[in-house]
Amino acid sequence: MGGRRSRTHTDRKHGRYIQARPAGDRMDDIAFDATLRAAAPYQNQRDTSKMAYAIQKQDLQRKVRVRKSANLILFVVDASWSMAVSERMNATKGAIMSLLTDAYQRRDRVGLIVFQKDRAHLVLPPTNSVTLAKKALADIPVGGKTPLSAGLWMAYQVFHKEKLAHPDVMPLMILLTDGAGNVSMSELPPQEEAHRIADLIEDDAIRNVTINMEHAAFDQGLACQLAQRMGGPCLTLSELKAAALYETVRNELDQ
Repeated sequence: MGGRRSRTHTDRKHGRYIQARPAGDRMDDIAFDATLRAAAPYQNQRDTSKMAYAIQKQDLQRKVRVRKSANLILFVVDASWSMAVSERMNATKGAIMSLLTDAYQRRDRVGLIVFQKDRAHLVLPPTNSVTLAKKALADIPVGGKTPLSAGLWMAYQVFHKEKLAHPDVMPLMILLTDGAGNVSMSELPPQEEAHRIADLIEDDAIRNVTINMEHAAFDQGLACQLAQRMGGPCLTLSELKAAALYETVRNELDQ
């Protein structure tokens, strides 16, 4: 499936010129066509005896550009012990490989964080290499408690680092969890700590999708509460397959 790269506005002097806006104090990348149009209605009122066309500072228009930017798709997966952990991992691995397979047409990269026991692990640093992904995904630790906030905090740090290195990157976090964290990094209760990190993710406008992995019969709504704090959708997949997860991610990227 051929996806589309995300489009983002850029202040750099490259990218496709799509419109113009008043330049204000910015005198770079002037849109001459739009500037001439802005000045046209006032030519009869201006002194054009020494020039063919009179342009004033308030007429100046600056180019608005867009460029296709790379997506960074970071999977954050609950690898604590549960009956669904094997199915969850298989779906995640399949989706990652599918995304990497068609990422060669774009500049998209994919990464994977798993959290279990008392910490989070960056199993797959952001990459577009299928070879590296296969090697990293071969053996992933599972079992233990659920350090949800550690997983969210590591994801937040990865996105922050990537944004500094690649300012135009478009982040997307795919979180697979039931939302029931039971290990804290601080003195705060696990759920409160996770929600505070979720607020940081929302404040930084990091796109996110939460896949609620709790069985419908036991669902307490924790995953959806977390998703609400992060400002993203919460989806429930009763039968999580790699193809379904892949389609979910591609649809989110294409919106």
